[in-house]
Amino acid sequence: MVTEDAEAIQKYGSETQGVFVISFKDYLDNFWPDLKAAHELCESILQSRRERESESQESHGREYSEHLPLEVLEAGIKSGRYVQGTLNVNKHRAQTEAFVRLQGASSKDSGLTSDILIHGTKARNRAIHGDVVVVELLPKGEWKGRTGALCDNDSEDKTSSEAPSEPMPTGRVVGILQKNWRDYVVTFPSKEEVQSQGRNPQKILVTPWDYRIPKIRISTQQAETLQDFRVIVRIDSWESTSVYPNGHFVCVLGRIGDLEGEIATILVENSISVVPFSEAQLCEMPVNTPEKPWKVSPEEERKRRDLRRTHLVFSIDPKGCEDVDDALSVRTLNNGNLELGVHIADVTHFVALNSYTDVEARTRATTYYLADRRYDMLPSVLSADLCSLLGGVDRYAVSVTWELDKASYEIKKVWYGRTIIRSAYKLFYEAAQELLHGNFGIADEIPEFKNSDEKGRQARLEELAWAIGKLTDIARHVRARRNRCGALELEGVEIRVQLDDKKNIHDLIPKQPLEVHETVAECMILANHWVARKIWESFPHQALLRQHPPPHQEFFAELRECARAKGFCIDTRSNKTLADSLDKAEDPSDPIVNQLLRSMATQAMSNALYFSTGSCTEKEFHHYGLALDKYTHFTSPIRRYSDIVVHRLLMAAISKDKKMEIKENLLSNKDLEELCRHINNRNRAAQHSQKQSTELFQCMYFKDKDPDTEERCISDGVIYSIRTNGVLVFIPRFGIKGAAYLKNKDGLVMCCGPDSRLEWKPGSLQRFQDKITSTTTGGESLTLHLFDHVTVRISVQASRCHADTIGLEIISSKPYRVQSSELSHLSPLVLKSELVRDVTRCAEEAQLAQEGQVDGIREEYQEYRQTKGRSLYVLLEEIRDLALLDVSGDYGI
Repeated sequence: MVTEDAEAIQKYGSETQGVFVISFKDYLDNFWPDLKAAHELCESILQSRRERESESQESHGREYSEHLPLEVLEAGIKSGRYVQGTLNVNKHRAQTEAFVRLQGASSKDSGLTSDILIHGTKARNRAIHGDVVVVELLPKGEWKGRTGALCDNDSEDKTSSEAPSEPMPTGRVVGILQKNWRDYVVTFPSKEEVQSQGRNPQKILVTPWDYRIPKIRISTQQAETLQDFRVIVRIDSWESTSVYPNGHFVCVLGRIGDLEGEIATILVENSISVVPFSEAQLCEMPVNTPEKPWKVSPEEERKRRDLRRTHLVFSIDPKGCEDVDDALSVRTLNNGNLELGVHIADVTHFVALNSYTDVEARTRATTYYLADRRYDMLPSVLSADLCSLLGGVDRYAVSVTWELDKASYEIKKVWYGRTIIRSAYKLFYEAAQELLHGNFGIADEIPEFKNSDEKGRQARLEELAWAIGKLTDIARHVRARRNRCGALELEGVEIRVQLDDKKNIHDLIPKQPLEVHETVAECMILANHWVARKIWESFPHQALLRQHPPPHQEFFAELRECARAKGFCIDTRSNKTLADSLDKAEDPSDPIVNQLLRSMATQAMSNALYFSTGSCTEKEFHHYGLALDKYTHFTSPIRRYSDIVVHRLLMAAISKDKKMEIKENLLSNKDLEELCRHINNRNRAAQHSQKQSTELFQCMYFKDKDPDTEERCISDGVIYSIRTNGVLVFIPRFGIKGAAYLKNKDGLVMCCGPDSRLEWKPGSLQRFQDKITSTTTGGESLTLHLFDHVTVRISVQASRCHADTIGLEIISSKPYRVQSSELSHLSPLVLKSELVRDVTRCAEEAQLAQEGQVDGIREEYQEYRQTKGRSLYVLLEEIRDLALLDVSGDYGI
């Protein structure tokens, strides 16, 4: 069937194996490739058609509807005729697909549980990505579905991950409540493109770096001069008679392809300002120089609890970390119980409310971490020095300590307050992990152990190793308690860019999960939870907490389908059922399956957000992922402004003179909610900029490598999603996810050649739920299934106007030879998961197991104590239980 109807090709193209639904050009390309005259005639007709459409648009403009007046929009929202929400354009299909996520009363009153599709630019009616818009729903007969086909730059994006053809609520924009116009990074067209744009050479259409933003028409005489640069423009207006918005030139940003220019582009696109701290801010900073070193003041020494001589305090951070927010301690009390301590940098001692430094920190809201650099929220004299809990120096801290039962680790007491600490060791994660395993040889890499005598060194190492081991054991039990309530163990891909001395990219390394990562994280979660409880109890209507709403069930559709392909059933009714079913969804022969399923679950999650407790009900405080009723951020005040607000709330909550503290430090519910919106916005910018910078360095790493000859460009890939014209693939070695086409732009499909090498030939594709089949016109077929391992070639798709992207091409249907070292980063995660689950299982069954030891022990088990457990942890627990049993054998007394 030959047709020029794009929707018909999309809908029926892969409906029936062996039946081709294609355009006339694809028909010639696939079935009559040698008819040169026919190809030339076809191209001539298509070019003439394109020119007529272009002339029509230039002469008459595209018709957009006028936006309705504000009073009409507000009345329509109130009556339920219209709904409001934020417009999100699909960057992979910016011309056709945008979605409106409902907000406020619209989400509750409309009865809609999904986003609203805005199909095409005409229905978008001049709204730009990020605008708050008012939408009129179309009749159900006009609803459309998301497109299921891959396109350029397709990757893991929620807006394109749903079932392809199922109709969803569809609407059109009738008004804009709030414009999201900002600075845009753009590129001027090449000289040839300028000549083809029109008769007026001073009216230039520039292309934004962000695919979601339409081309912008500006007036300039510098187009030819600036062709090789990225520049900033702003939008001025967009009339209903104009195809494109009108804007003006602002400044030059940097040369295309230059690292600093590309980093500057990422910062501007995320509205991140990195200007140096002002003289007024720096004048507020304390002095710490060799001539005038900073030291603890006698006044503060009197007001604070001094832990310098009573507690072994140490920090565990990544290598090279300068802004050390947190430190830990654990010790045995005189009554035999344990004391766990989390000690956090006391930033608010140095940053007064509404000072110049405070206002700047509030504006920045967070420290921005890019792949090769960071931009601090606070001046370095605080972030890298006086607030940083460095080893061997006195520092002010805000501490939370718990008295724990020595056996069960149940919390008996909690204390909050300001302290003075001296961290004994500044450990990096790998060193702490080695000490946890008993490898004391790592001490040579820990600065505090250098030049120490052997006898004292051994005793100190044993003391530190005991503390790390005890913290880890406590963390396992704390995590087990959360697991019983439904805490999720999700999976994200974190890539570390390894640079040489000259800042050249040496390698891309997936972050290796270690159990000490989880130990530190669990201690921080515990502190954040208890501080949240404290500030909410004291200020129930104006405390800053962090909520994580339950995800929309439709976002789990692809996860459930993928799991079903492996014979697993994922129950998403609650966080507890989701966590349990993810734990069971393990393929012993392929640990990446569980990793990918957890990654899909992560993608389905809603974003966690800061909020003021006076703005919603207590039921909405819940944190879905952590399975906690109340949660906040307290543990990183050097790099998060939310934590500074929480520190002030905590100090007010424990202050004896509460009236004064409340008056000076607390924001009203309205002001706090506004601040939370700002911080949430800046956090999203930080996440996006970090992701974009990592993608930039991934491209830089592969850009100078020949994909046809360089061995590092060939890697093992795992298929984790099926689309109508290809698959999505995960590359474990580099943490890359992307699209691999099985049908190219010429209409050729991939088929299996000699030695499983793949070739392109005329044919068709047929998509199933868990596989995709390619059939050539010659009858050859190739089938790829979900979670198949394939060999993938990695290349860089260069772009002059946009960011370069990684391109993936399947070159063999067989797995690539994977070195064991490349998979080694998975094993610690699996071990840690097993340990946590074992602790959970042991805790849940403790009493039953104890009773079962009386009546249910088989004779040989009673005599030889042969364990049925599958892990070292279970074995050790049973040995401990054996030691507690009465050796007389009279177990019931």
